[in-house]
Amino acid sequence: MDYLNQIISGNIGWFHFITSILALISGTIVVLNTKGTTFHKRIGYIYVVNMIALNISSFFLMNFGGFSIFHFFAIISLVGVIGGIVPTIKKGKNWFGYHFYFMSWSVVGLYAALWSEVGTRFVRNMQEFWWMVALATLITVAI
Repeated sequence: MDYLNQIISGNIGWFHFITSILALISGTIVVLNTKGTTFHKRIGYIYVVNMIALNISSFFLMNFGGFSIFHFFAIISLVGVIGGIVPTIKKGKNWFGYHFYFMSWSVVGLYAALWSEVGTRFVRNMQEFWWMVALATLITVAI
């Protein structure tokens, strides 16, 4: 547990970590199960709530001295989650297409962030850090 305390900074860091794990679990469950069911909707709402909390909490983490590229991607992620949930509420023309598109990319972005986070734990300097982030993101998107 001491190692986790070294890489997770304070209560906001723990909140960010826990919501990310819950989003990963619920997002994976949604992806792997039948769409449109009550189960899908319930787990999907858990995913949405955790993604919104995860992204908002990221703005209170300042690992690079202020606003960084990771905050930019948190904004993109928020747009994706909102772009995926709003069509399911409004049920306008082609709502399913918008929901599928935005939620699919939301999950892909979440996994890209996961692999980037894991990969950067094995680098020695900032140059390797950025290459690892780029590599993990590109591989996740390609899959």
